[in-house]
Amino acid sequence: MAIHENLLGGPPPTHLPEDPGPRDMLAAGAAPADVAAKYPTSSLAWAQLADAAFENGSVVESYAYARTGYHRGLDSLRRSGWKGHGPVPWEHEPNRGFLRALHALARAAGAIGEQEEYERCTEFLRDSSPTAAQTLG
Repeated sequence: MAIHENLLGGPPPTHLPEDPGPRDMLAAGAAPADVAAKYPTSSLAWAQLADAAFENGSVVESYAYARTGYHRGLDSLRRSGWKGHGPVPWEHEPNRGFLRALHALARAAGAIGEQEEYERCTEFLRDSSPTAAQTLG
């Protein structure tokens, strides 16, 4: 038996590729809007925009930013071999932008009363990464 073999028979974890440009800019204090403009495929930049908008009471804007980050993340996951289900581990830092955008989308959907999307995104987050669901709340 191989080490790290998935004994449950499910798909292997998906690990998005390293993308240090946006992460480094954000860590250096760049505005998330500037990072999203320079790196529009960065789910992390869109997730940070969603978080800031939500904290400021701009729930519809938060929803839009989160949806953008979520869809950009889905594109990246598919390019990385993801087939629509399976683990997306929080422990792999490049996955965190997508998982944060997914969490932000669930949160904003709940806030605007879109219960079906809230439930779908919440379940998707738990299924993708129980650690992310617990960490992000």
